[in-house]
Amino acid sequence: MKIISGEKVVYGFNNKMEAVDKISINEEFIVKTNDCFFGQVISEDDVIEEIDAEKLNPATGPIYIEEAKAGDILKIDILDIKVNNQGVTLTTKKGGALGDLVKEPLTKIIQIENNLAHFKNFEIPIRPMIGVIGVATDDGDGFLPTNIPYSHGGNMDTKEIVSGTSLYLPIKQDGAYLALGDLHAVMGDGEICSTGLEVAGEVRLKVDIIKNKTIDWPILETKDDIVMIASQKTMDKALHSAASSLVNYISHAKRMPFEEAYLLSSLVMDARISQVVNPFVTVRCAVPKYILSMTELIRSL
Repeated sequence: MKIISGEKVVYGFNNKMEAVDKISINEEFIVKTNDCFFGQVISEDDVIEEIDAEKLNPATGPIYIEEAKAGDILKIDILDIKVNNQGVTLTTKKGGALGDLVKEPLTKIIQIENNLAHFKNFEIPIRPMIGVIGVATDDGDGFLPTNIPYSHGGNMDTKEIVSGTSLYLPIKQDGAYLALGDLHAVMGDGEICSTGLEVAGEVRLKVDIIKNKTIDWPILETKDDIVMIASQKTMDKALHSAASSLVNYISHAKRMPFEEAYLLSSLVMDARISQVVNPFVTVRCAVPKYILSMTELIRSL
């Protein structure tokens, strides 16, 4: 099985990327990732103001996907996520959603043992997730740093991007150029202090291509739900983007007027906050698969 080294990283997605490796569809492969600090935080005396900001949020890749063409959809099956036995969480003055209340920066090194993160006297079950995962941008968007989420993916910090799910991304450039990193051993919705439990690790993946179809925003398929993920400069705009896209997909797939799909969505759709601390905020809207399956959604495109 091909293993892609965590030494091969980028700090942004753009429309002219150079691949570090290539993968065939339906080929399983492993991507080794760094934590979001690129290993610079090694003790509780380290604070983010003293580390190299140019090395934040490295994403391993990009990986050229054979047969991927602009205008297709990349399906990424997340088969397994393994994280190291130690992670970092920190906050800073003015950091995160409550930064105005932070008097002093604080860094914690947290041990992970038997799938539990040990924070003071608390044992927190881990749920490893991918914070940054994306593809090359379209020509109009150009360069987007890895900390910015948008239609290409990026730093969505969505805690449901875990093992056993499938992420669908719109392919903007031939080859797709997949890159990922910023694993979290565990994170709450919102990531309100600006970090989860930041950790290095490895992800086992498989990809496929849905030809001649496209989507507006990343879509996550979980065991139970179809989840639309949208990122914009404000919460209102992100919610509007995620909800309107999903309601329109329901309308088209079920052949019902928008207004009926809108009413139905108000009965079954959950709007959830993924993160509020990146340059764009991320909102996800989920409907159960008994309402809309991924097969129905794709067929309606």
